[in-house]
Amino acid sequence: MKKLGLALFSIVLLLSLLTACGNDDKEADKGKTDGKDTVEISLWLTPQWKGVIDSSEEGADFDSFFKYAAEKFSEQYDKHDVKVNVEVIAGDQRDEMLNVNLNGGTPPDIFFESVFAMGDYAHRGALAPLNDIVDDEAKQDIEQSFWDTVTFGEDIYFYPFSHMPGTLVYNADMFKAAGLEKYVGSADAIQTWTLDEYETILKELKANTPEDKYSNAYPMGLYALNNQGDTWNLAYLRMFGSPFFDDEGNIVLADEKGTKAAAWLKDMYDEGLTNPGAESVSSNDVNAMFQNQQLGVSFTNSVLYNNIKADMASGNVPEFDARLANIPSESGDPLSFTYVTGASIFDTGDKTRMEVSKDFVKFFSSDPELVKASKNGVPVRKSVVEEFKDENPLFAAYEANSQYMFSFTGNVPGYNELRQVLYPELQALYTGEKSPEEAVKDYQKKGNNVIEKAKEDSVIYNK
Repeated sequence: MKKLGLALFSIVLLLSLLTACGNDDKEADKGKTDGKDTVEISLWLTPQWKGVIDSSEEGADFDSFFKYAAEKFSEQYDKHDVKVNVEVIAGDQRDEMLNVNLNGGTPPDIFFESVFAMGDYAHRGALAPLNDIVDDEAKQDIEQSFWDTVTFGEDIYFYPFSHMPGTLVYNADMFKAAGLEKYVGSADAIQTWTLDEYETILKELKANTPEDKYSNAYPMGLYALNNQGDTWNLAYLRMFGSPFFDDEGNIVLADEKGTKAAAWLKDMYDEGLTNPGAESVSSNDVNAMFQNQQLGVSFTNSVLYNNIKADMASGNVPEFDARLANIPSESGDPLSFTYVTGASIFDTGDKTRMEVSKDFVKFFSSDPELVKASKNGVPVRKSVVEEFKDENPLFAAYEANSQYMFSFTGNVPGYNELRQVLYPELQALYTGEKSPEEAVKDYQKKGNNVIEKAKEDSVIYNK
């Protein structure tokens, strides 16, 4: 009986050991599928477009593209089993949520957003360089001007996906009514005027626009109420050749060229070639004035332009012939800028998650199927433009403009704070409180103080 008891005890002990080993094996395999460990990464985005490739897709939403891209990526990725948690963040909550999570050590792994809104995070050292995932094929398919926009110092911090070009928009019907037919370009092109031609257009619109058809109409829209739409004001200040920033990231507007540009804006305003009260008018006000056919020329970007076309088609806005034009300059070459959108990767310190995040960003930014989604904006890739230029002829026109593109932020540190400095000087210019010389001089001084302070905390300038 003793021997039998010992035998039974031995069997129970053996089974216990086997069970324990089995549990240890299960614990070791926890998070693994087919021998691969599971890695979870987070991707945040502000609302960009609905659907994967097209907004007409069933169930289209702002996160549809990235959820589909994550599924496709996971199916072919052989390093880990990957789970991508996608979250859509309201644009006005972006900085608050990012700062809270950065301070708490829990930033998202990936953020998909306009570069100008995220540049300060590169200067703060919060983002990881992406040089190692940009290959020669991508550099050949995407114009250098886009790479310049996403490069801070010597490193690439954003992978370009699409962009939103800014141009002028004009009422071709109003032009024709004022006898300006020869200045009207094709509906599928971006018209380029010389500066002299543009001044002629504004003067002729003022003199010859029929008041019975276009009551309370003005030739050109100007605004300086706040920092919204400031990109066009930055373009106007470059019209006479000012580089705006020097090679060290300092504002150099207070010279003959910058002063001449400010004086031109003041002259157009004083001559009644713009809407009155620009110092108290917002960009939204000007956009509404154009939609109501109270302006001959206004500002727009690819999204605003598509929206007004859609509003006309739906009957929300009276229909008229709205066409695009470039911002003119004294040299004759147009001034072109754009808002590049793409992915950045936060430096979380987790090497595995950062590696997976980089692989995922490269995947959805270069996969032949997924890059077609960039047509929801304007594609940065020549190959996608070529594929869809018949569907949207303006894609080719926007691409042709890329050679004239300038970086409106200069990729300087403190750009978001810098935006608060310009419009008070423009207000003082339009009210006559300051001369053009004083306005650009004060803007340069105050702006450079912002930049200098931001440089002290910039990892780009303190490598």
